[in-house]
Parts: sequence; C-alpha cells; structure tokens
Amino acid sequence: MDSLSLTERYLSVRKSIPSHVTLVAVSKFHPVEAIKTVYDAGQRVFGENRVQELVEKQPRLPSDIQWHLIGTLQTNKVKYIAGFVSLIHSIDSLKLLTEIDKQAMKYNRIIDCLLEMYIAEEESKHGLSFTEAEEILGMQNALPNIRITGVMGMATNTGNVEQVREEFKSLATFYNKHKEKYNLQHLSMGMSGDYQIAIEEGSNMVRIGSSIFGERKPA
Repeated sequence: MDSLSLTERYLSVRKSIPSHVTLVAVSKFHPVEAIKTVYDAGQRVFGENRVQELVEKQPRLPSDIQWHLIGTLQTNKVKYIAGFVSLIHSIDSLKLLTEIDKQAMKYNRIIDCLLEMYIAEEESKHGLSFTEAEEILGMQNALPNIRITGVMGMATNTGNVEQVREEFKSLATFYNKHKEKYNLQHLSMGMSGDYQIAIEEGSNMVRIGSSIFGERKPA
C-alpha cells in the first residue's frame, strides 16, 4: 500500500465504495497540497476534526469543496465555521445545536447537522443515548437555522467483527425507525478499519482518512 501514490490510494478506496454512499475524505493533520491532490482526482467532500485547522485550510482550497466538521465542537468555536461548513457530524447536546442555530442565523444559512450517537463500549467515545437523540429530534423545529439530516456513530475499536456489526446494526435500527418522520438522510458510520462492515449494515456515509492519506501525526 505504501508504494501506491496518494491518487492511487484514493481511487482504490473510491472504487470500493458503492455509488449511493458518500465518501468523506478525512484530511486532518494533512497539508493543503495533499487535499488538492485528492480534489484533483475527483473528491469534493472533506472532513476535518479541528476548527482551527479547518479555518486555516478552507480559504486556500477550491470553493466547491464541501467541508464537514467531524470532531468535537465547542460552542465558542461555532462562529468560526458557521459561514461555510456544509455538515457538522458531532452534535452531542441541545446547547450546541442552539449555538449553531444562532450563528447560522447571522449568515442567513441553514446548517445541516448529524446527531453523534454513543454506540461503542469505549470510554474514549461519547455521544447521545437513543433517548436523548429522540428528545432532540422532537425539539428541532424550534431552531429554524439548523437541520438534523441524520445520525453518526463510531463502533468500538476491536477485532471482534460481530461486536462492531451489532453496534452498527443498533444505530441503523434507530435511523430506520426515525428517518421517515424526521426526513433523515444520512447514516454516517464506518472509518478506514470498518467501513465495509458499516456499509453492509446500512451506512450511506463513511469517513475515511488513513486509507487515503496514510498516517500522519498532529504537529
């Protein structure tokens, strides 16, 4: 794999993903030049974990890129991305949604958001319970400048394929139960190590970084 060029790695991953599944190329910690290479190969949706990094990269790259914020988002940093972010994956509280609504209003925008769900058996991961998510879905009409378009979840980092599958299946069940009532479109689950399982369980959006860009440590 290391012998493949960045473009070849991207095209290999792209080929492995069905056409109905959105590929979010996770470019965190990778330079603008690498993102531009993948862009030139046809990718238009990129995901970043950190607000500061996203804000630095966005003006240096083509304007038709759809930027997704996939990492933890603090309320005091929403204002920096509200003018251009396409989708926020990490909604874990009504407080955060309320701030996004407030900042989106300043730009006369409606910002699409995903509810981050806690489906893994890992303390390092977090998110909403199914009950909390149902409550927020029922309250979203009070926030006219946000639109909840789906849910996101990360499975346990384990070699136990059946456990991973069951965790994805639980989120897919929740999504399917509510998608018609709330017009949900995105079931975001699956990363480099488990995206094939996620797709088998119904994911229509995957977040892939290392399989495309290779490993890179934060500065």
